[in-house]
Amino acid sequence: MSKILIIGACGQIGTELTMALRNRYGKDAVIATDVLAPNKIQVGLWPYIQLNALDKLALHCLVLNENIKQVYHLAAMLSANGEKYPLKAWELNCQSLLHVLDIAKTEKLRVFWPSSIAVFGANAPKVACPQHTITQPSTVYGISKLAGEAWCRYYYDQYDVDVRSIRYPGLISHSAQAGGGTTDYAVDIFHDAIKHRQFTCYLKAHTTLPMMYMPDAVRATIELMDADARHLSVRTSYNLSGFSFSPQEVATEITRQLPAFKIDYRPDFRQGIAESWPASIDDRQARHDWDWRPKYDLPEMAKDMLAHLQQTLATR
Repeated sequence: MSKILIIGACGQIGTELTMALRNRYGKDAVIATDVLAPNKIQVGLWPYIQLNALDKLALHCLVLNENIKQVYHLAAMLSANGEKYPLKAWELNCQSLLHVLDIAKTEKLRVFWPSSIAVFGANAPKVACPQHTITQPSTVYGISKLAGEAWCRYYYDQYDVDVRSIRYPGLISHSAQAGGGTTDYAVDIFHDAIKHRQFTCYLKAHTTLPMMYMPDAVRATIELMDADARHLSVRTSYNLSGFSFSPQEVATEITRQLPAFKIDYRPDFRQGIAESWPASIDDRQARHDWDWRPKYDLPEMAKDMLAHLQQTLATR
């Protein structure tokens, strides 16, 4: 039986994507891997294999031993952490991708690799940022993602590697912890709203950024991997959009359900990162090529987030 490999299964995307793929294909058809030791892994991620994405030999052996035919390569250091450890971020984000692409070339694998809106930079259009535009990233994370997009296209053009990618906006999840990204306030704000009825935001009140609820992101990822290759016109990375909001706007939605909630603002270095990114994304190419459509808007996302988190806390 051919199998699917998830690299970085313990991350914000990987946790929910692993569950979704197992629900679809069966538990034994999806191998979850990450750098974490097995005794630190939640039960829902088993079967699990510890794997360092920078160990190419171990990765290649795993692909052969488990008869892997699809790889979702999610391991990465995100934007805020990447600015603290720039060389480590570059090595993890780029070298691990090259390992995956090179193995995919030899073993004829289909690969998914996530890019980000961080590729655009301050000189790209702020509103409805198009698929093809100026890309001058100002962070190590954005630089690594832009380089990764170029490598994906190169391996497709030169070696016919079927690699597919999405430029994710900020992702919001009720079941996975934030992973050190600039948009992660949009996850933390819900946790603090329920626990403390108060949140201190590291971005300014009116800093609008593109966001997406995790169920939409997971669905989009699987839909892209299922799409007919003949219909795909982008082999760098597809723009993807859900909705855009500012800290003040999401706080207003939370206050509708938790009237006692308060927010204050103490911008830090992440404000500069956020200001270098677009406020909204034009994803018409994804809509045309593989019929992408988001299901959640800001009010529906906020309602669902609070309901799930309140239910989780009530059972503890």
